[in-house]
Amino acid sequence: MPRFILNLILCLCCNVLIAQGDFYKKLSDATLTLTEQEVTYDPSYFSISYPNGDVPSDKGVCTDVVIRAYRKLGIDLQKEVHEDMKVNFSKYPKNWGLSKTDKNIDHRRVPNLMKFFSRFGTVKSISDQASSYLPGDIVCWSLGGGLTHIGLVVHKKSRDQQRYLIVHNIGGGQVLADCLFDYKIIGHYRYQK
Repeated sequence: MPRFILNLILCLCCNVLIAQGDFYKKLSDATLTLTEQEVTYDPSYFSISYPNGDVPSDKGVCTDVVIRAYRKLGIDLQKEVHEDMKVNFSKYPKNWGLSKTDKNIDHRRVPNLMKFFSRFGTVKSISDQASSYLPGDIVCWSLGGGLTHIGLVVHKKSRDQQRYLIVHNIGGGQVLADCLFDYKIIGHYRYQK
């Protein structure tokens, strides 16, 4: 293969990696802006519009952090998850005893997001090495007793500079926290549409 073709391929690959890096930097920035909003933890069921529906802006749970961050980049996880679940309902968890999709809540459930990200994103290894978790990564945890949790890794570092911080909502609103290894990690993803 001629050298100029190899250089062209290398250049194209580099541009793709740079574009992906830009996306995850923008996702990290968008996620951090969520911490400026006053949000009360509220796991209530809400009837919301579709597509681009959201619970009231002053309410939310952990999944709403992820949904709102992606929405700031023009990605509607409510629509994306709902459309996949309509066609592939049998592939999604049945934890709630439902027999069909519900566009008001399906995307607000951690196990459903985990299934969606595993189908359409990149599944990353679960590691006890902080360096494995990069800004833009989505992390899911087990809190025990069947409870799950989700958050986004951002580009701010812990006080000791050993790991990136997480934006999540585990009861205190949309906050920035050093909690990567506070719970058992059960999922680690990257997603760019």
